[in-house]
Amino acid sequence: MIVITGAGGRLGGAVVTELLERAHPGDIGISTTRPEELSELADRGVRVRRGDYDDPESLASAFEGADRVLLVSAPRHGAAAIEAHRIAIEAARAAGVGRVLYTSHVGADPLSPFPPAVTHATTETMLRESPVASTALRNGFYADTPLRLLRTAAETGVLTIPVDAPVSWTFHRDLAPGIASLLLDETLVEPVVTLTSDRAADMTELAATAAAALGRPIRVQQVTDDDYRAGLISAGVPEFGADMMLGIFRASRQRRLGIVDPTLSGLLGRPTTTLESALAEADAPRA
Repeated sequence: MIVITGAGGRLGGAVVTELLERAHPGDIGISTTRPEELSELADRGVRVRRGDYDDPESLASAFEGADRVLLVSAPRHGAAAIEAHRIAIEAARAAGVGRVLYTSHVGADPLSPFPPAVTHATTETMLRESPVASTALRNGFYADTPLRLLRTAAETGVLTIPVDAPVSWTFHRDLAPGIASLLLDETLVEPVVTLTSDRAADMTELAATAAAALGRPIRVQQVTDDDYRAGLISAGVPEFGADMMLGIFRASRQRRLGIVDPTLSGLLGRPTTTLESALAEADAPRA
């Protein structure tokens, strides 16, 4: 059995959808804090059980009988996220899980200026030290971030950013089938698998691409880090959110986020999704 955490979220939910196209529903399990919201999946034969980071026994029950667990990084920050992951890893050990696959990120490093990268690095260390076999999935940075910025810039005509460098922005629509393939691969033994788009680009390149695709001019206005952070906060972004956004640019400048790896396109059997194709879709593009 394959058990997925975070199935109510975008990535976890997309992975479940992919698995349902390739595996019997009875071989798929979901660990969720709100099982009543996933009753449709239960009706299809998926095992839906309550699993809560604040209730370790519930996680052990949700992981029962699992050969593989996809641990989608918890929607928490800093120490709270690390503690949630520790509890999940211990629950996987208690349940006798064969292998845990964890959704980490490229650039996972305790010295990174991007706060979640520190969380990912700490979680990877806990996985390595656990007796449970594990694979860290170092995903490329999710492409919904630049898409959101570019949609706003297309409306205002200005993209205000600090100095940045290339990032391997990666779409959920590519990651989900790639991760599903790895979950179904009984020969998987690698401790780390890097899943990124086929190319990296900085925001100036993306702005030019978006302007051409949308037929609207976008001027890139570079500001200092302090001014960028202050602008986000004045626009209503919480301080931790502003620090996270600024951290992406700072980490990119340290060349932490531009890693490009062919593994994902190899799993897909096709090139990864491009920004041009996403912007060309009729409706607002999804990442």
